Amino acid sequence: MAKTQKNRILIPIDFSEQSYIALSQSYNLAREIDADLTLLYVIEDRGALFQFFSKKQHADIKKNIQKELDKVAAEAEKKSKLKVETMIAKGAPYEKITEVAEMINATFIIMGKNGTETIKKKFLGSNALKVVRESKVPVITIRGKRHRDGCVNIVLPLDLTKETKEKVSKAMWLARLYKGARIRVVSVLFTTDEFVVNRLTRQMGQVRSFIEAGGIECTAEIIKGIKGEETLAQNIIDYANKVEGDLIMIMTQQEVDFTPYFIGSAAQEMINNSEVPVMSIIPMPKKDTSVFKPY
Repeated sequence: MAKTQKNRILIPIDFSEQSYIALSQSYNLAREIDADLTLLYVIEDRGALFQFFSKKQHADIKKNIQKELDKVAAEAEKKSKLKVETMIAKGAPYEKITEVAEMINATFIIMGKNGTETIKKKFLGSNALKVVRESKVPVITIRGKRHRDGCVNIVLPLDLTKETKEKVSKAMWLARLYKGARIRVVSVLFTTDEFVVNRLTRQMGQVRSFIEAGGIECTAEIIKGIKGEETLAQNIIDYANKVEGDLIMIMTQQEVDFTPYFIGSAAQEMINNSEVPVMSIIPMPKKDTSVFKPY
């Protein structure tokens, strides 16, 4: 009988406070899915100064990084009682993170998202956004400093004019991992058209009934947004903060048939600005991308 492959969670480490926060946040999820942790440090080799280092200097740099990485891994094993491995790669961070995730067949990538990036860096796209854009596995980005141990409230934003059952099903899967977690479905409407509001309210009720029928506690709320004031993403972030959300689940590439590596502006804004961790999932290619219908 073939041996079942162990789940793995990849955590990019750059020795910053935010990467350590991401590491500590990985422990609970790793226990729930029986996963080992892999810590990855990427040595960027594109700097002008880097090319002038001798082979010995390169070797010394790698040796010192490995020493520090081993310390972090040992401390993580002591705190979490999980198996923690380390890897070092050289190249562009986002490329190596996605390559290693595929190589080790990672179940999740969990990475820190610094909130002190320059405007230029946000415009060009941070490493976190590039990883989210290109990763084939779910990516959890963690920007805030304080987080609850575990997951009680999963915030599930739905565009009721586009969503399929896939996103709801993935949220239910996650809620079952975190036994006792509830799903808080939210949708933001920027219309006052009574017919549209009533139709989408009925659809929201169908989603809630579907989740509750699966044995998962669920709340559902429609927020009436005001054009020209808060954006769609900011409305969702505010809601997540209000309900003490532990995770916001989004799909980043809804238009996969048209733009293979597309991340919508709302998804980018949530990843960049949310203090609540954001799980980004790539939807599977579908023939039918119609409105959610219960079955």
